[in-house]
Amino acid sequence: MFRGTNCRPAVTALASISLLAGCGLIPGGSSGTPQEITVGTTSEPSTLDPAASWDGSWELYRNVFQTLVAFPTGSSAPQPDAARSCGFQDKSSRTFTCTLRKGMTFSDGTKLDANAVKYSFDRIVKINVKAGPKGLLSSLDKVTVDDDLTVTFHLNKPDATFPYVLGAPAMSIVDPAVYPADKLRDDGGLTGSGPYTLESFTAGDRAVLKKNGSYQGFAQRQNDGVTIRYFHDSQGMMDALKSKQIDITYRGITADEVEDIRNEKAAGKPFQLVENTGTEIRFLVFNPKDPEAAKPAVRRAVAQLVDRDALVAKVYKGTAEPLYSMVPTGVNGHTTSFFDTFGSPSVPKAKDILRKAGITTPVPLTLWYTTDRYGSSMAAEFKELKRQLDASGLFDITLKSSPWKTYTEGFQAGDLPVFGRGWFPDFPDPDNFIAPFVGKENAVGTPYDQPEITNQLLPQSRQISDRGAASRQFERAQDILVDDVRLLPLWQGKIYLAASDDIAGGERAMDPQTVMQMWELHRKTSW
Repeated sequence: MFRGTNCRPAVTALASISLLAGCGLIPGGSSGTPQEITVGTTSEPSTLDPAASWDGSWELYRNVFQTLVAFPTGSSAPQPDAARSCGFQDKSSRTFTCTLRKGMTFSDGTKLDANAVKYSFDRIVKINVKAGPKGLLSSLDKVTVDDDLTVTFHLNKPDATFPYVLGAPAMSIVDPAVYPADKLRDDGGLTGSGPYTLESFTAGDRAVLKKNGSYQGFAQRQNDGVTIRYFHDSQGMMDALKSKQIDITYRGITADEVEDIRNEKAAGKPFQLVENTGTEIRFLVFNPKDPEAAKPAVRRAVAQLVDRDALVAKVYKGTAEPLYSMVPTGVNGHTTSFFDTFGSPSVPKAKDILRKAGITTPVPLTLWYTTDRYGSSMAAEFKELKRQLDASGLFDITLKSSPWKTYTEGFQAGDLPVFGRGWFPDFPDPDNFIAPFVGKENAVGTPYDQPEITNQLLPQSRQISDRGAASRQFERAQDILVDDVRLLPLWQGKIYLAASDDIAGGERAMDPQTVMQMWELHRKTSW
């Protein structure tokens, strides 16, 4: 982090529900004068309805909606938010009850009660958007209303991770008066009970947030409102920062731009760089509908050739680290299973894999990436992957790209042979780096039938309330992922926020889900 200090929020799940103190490294505070902040990002929401989203749209949701529990800055386990209290009612972790705060309303004045909570979960299940958040609710049997303030979740199997699931922004509580029970809301509006209201939203441009006067929850708002500006590329975003059109950036800053801000600061320019340990991961998904990607030997040959060290050095320049398992460093259950199996990149070994499978080379393979979700470095990353694979003489790589909306439609339809995905955790537990990617309905939109993981290992791990004791199941799951190579982890990133020097709270704005809590941002009151 800038000023030579690192703030590293806890990312390993804890068994007890506890709140860790934030590090508060940048001085500042509210001045009493109305203050508004403008945030820039390259990650625009794909939808305004939580029932449809399992992606970066959560950024907006966290600040406008509420969930029953959430993750305040510094926490590694869920804390009450719209709820006053929550807990399992049995030793088998199958009955989970929450009691709401009294007198809660949505921003339009509609009552927020236990019926609204039940309604919100029932519609996620009923609408069942492809690659949507229903995948997080695989253990949910039904929701019942005990009284006006009490709601109970009945699970179809033990699930010690369920409180963490409830903290995901996809589980946002919506107003039954304006969100249809059996279809997505399509009027462009957004009604929640969170710290802010959405005053306006212009696709491809901005979202304007104002303080919600009826809000009840843990957020201590340090500003009066936030405008989120959406940029197609990081260069435009950084130009806007330097010209004071925005105050701080989030998601999409490239390695070169990180270095540029460091140099600007060293030269006395009024900028700062906030660095946080991240649990963002980047990986390739192989689509079994594609005739080449469906072949295990092709996937294993790619895994044998990819040089993560070169990729990280050339494209990310120290802002990311090579990743050899789907569970990142810093999260319980992390291993180096891909390195243990494939070792260093080797053309002879990859050639032998393909030869033994009777596969003629060069293998034609199309790799896809999105142009407007993960930042401008995505193009450079895939050019480097193409260079590595083509240089082996074993592959003939074609690169294709598209904007996120078209991209999601493509992989959900099964049209993309091999494609890149990024993952920001729903909650800080190893379960969330494996479970979302397996099963018939998953977050990557490509069915992956793996019975040992879905029917044995995950159910076993979810019976263990001490999450640190579930490592054995996750280590075995990662071995299976290596054998199948349906998913190929590439790197784990750090989180960088570039900001004007007068902005404070950046080091507290990142929750364990790497979602920005906009209410932590404010202007410094003294120098």
